[in-house]
Amino acid sequence: MPNFLAMPVPSSAPSRPPAAEALPRCAVCGTGSRQPPFRPDPPEQAPDLDLRPGEPVRSTMARWLQQCPSCGYAAPNITKAHPAAAQAVAAAPFRALLAESGYPPLARRFLAWAHVLEETGALHAAAEATLHAAWVADDLGKDDLARMWRLDAVALWRGGPPLDSEQTVRIIDALRRAEAWNDAAATAEGLGLADPPEAVAQVVSLERRLIAARDAARHTVATALPPPARRPHVSHQAAPPRTTARGEGFVAKLRRWLRRG
Repeated sequence: MPNFLAMPVPSSAPSRPPAAEALPRCAVCGTGSRQPPFRPDPPEQAPDLDLRPGEPVRSTMARWLQQCPSCGYAAPNITKAHPAAAQAVAAAPFRALLAESGYPPLARRFLAWAHVLEETGALHAAAEATLHAAWVADDLGKDDLARMWRLDAVALWRGGPPLDSEQTVRIIDALRRAEAWNDAAATAEGLGLADPPEAVAQVVSLERRLIAARDAARHTVATALPPPARRPHVSHQAAPPRTTARGEGFVAKLRRWLRRG
């Protein structure tokens, strides 16, 4: 016989629903909005010479940044902001950028993040975000915008702290892709004369050949570097750009890319 005294007694009170999950709040204006987190898998294909990652990360750019639906602040995580970000977001240039209908919406998001970074003094990070806008233009076949934003990225890189090998290689590629042939050739020659590490020298050598041929097309790192032993290029992998260790140089990235798989 069951022991009814030991059995739980149903409660007449209605069960309480779980508390609603708090929405992320914009660090600039305080607006809450749904912002799904983005954690990409490592790319399986070689990155471009400017280190745009290969697939499958290549096609996920629409999820790299969050954007507040109220004030327009864009960042990898809009719940965090530099103390001066609110002033930059409220200013006329930022508002005009958001209203620029001639720019693709995703490119505007990257440019909005670049604008805040530039206004808060992070020029190299602003160059990176501006280059991402150029990648968006590439995908949409908007060559004029891609060239303009690559040159803007170069100006930001050069306007910031002294450049390392990685940034200089990416400047060379940006100049080549923007068809700024003389500047690209001079920059490549200067880096080559600086006796860079072997991996950088191989990439610079390829860039110089492409510049001489007036080739402004996209090329991958696999074109410049021989494949690792026992593995074809298609099996190369690289960590996505947003998880790269801060301050890691071009050679370290290439070595890690060649080791993975």
